[in-house]
Amino acid sequence: MTDTDTDTTTGHPPRLTRLTFHSPLSETRANALVHRLTRTNPTTVLDIGSGWGELMLRILSAAPEAKGVGIDISPQDLARGRRNAEARGLTQRAEFVEESAIGTSRGPADLVLCVGASQALSTARPPDHTTEALRELRRLVTDNGRVLLGEGFWQRTPTPAELSGMWPGAAATDHFDLAALLDLAVAAGFRPEWTETANLDEWEEFESAYQADTETWLAQHPDHPLAAETRERLDRHRAQWMSYRGVLGLAFLTLVPTR
Repeated sequence: MTDTDTDTTTGHPPRLTRLTFHSPLSETRANALVHRLTRTNPTTVLDIGSGWGELMLRILSAAPEAKGVGIDISPQDLARGRRNAEARGLTQRAEFVEESAIGTSRGPADLVLCVGASQALSTARPPDHTTEALRELRRLVTDNGRVLLGEGFWQRTPTPAELSGMWPGAAATDHFDLAALLDLAVAAGFRPEWTETANLDEWEEFESAYQADTETWLAQHPDHPLAAETRERLDRHRAQWMSYRGVLGLAFLTLVPTR
């Protein structure tokens, strides 16, 4: 499917074809994460809210003894992950499962990935879901393992005007700041081995790629039956991005479980 084609399987515009990772994660950072996370030679990898599991697949390629399971509720994303695993010769070591992660019994694993998906581990409202997710991640990782948590945080307190332009019902209490997030990780039974945050270039690449294929489609199909709703959705998301740009951050925390 090209960037301007309609998806013939759903009849909808193309979706997320420009994204490598479903998060503001550059190739440089991804390579460093893979190197760091495979230093302990994991044999089991669990990816919570995996989507198409690009980072998990790269870890499996770098750790030939490891097997991985990606859990998500999006059949479309999981199908993409299976196709990518097959293309890389990883079908015997990578499994993509359509199921909820709430109370999952798939652990413990040597390496647990949860990037932008802490809400998949808890039914609590923000920001309490972060606290519950950290406790779940401690349960799901082996004592000598590692957790990679990708979690949102406020880079600064958003103004009322900024909040009004974000997601529906956005509140200053939806996220912690980075210091509080690290304290929560320690309280949940971890020590932070590595703390890093997505930079503006990563955010801009992610948000642009998030919409690029559909924006191109819309420009070339202005009279399509789905054009009006697609235009509204794209314009709404762009306005939200402009409201949280430089305010919402994403931390990548490499966490070591304490005994």
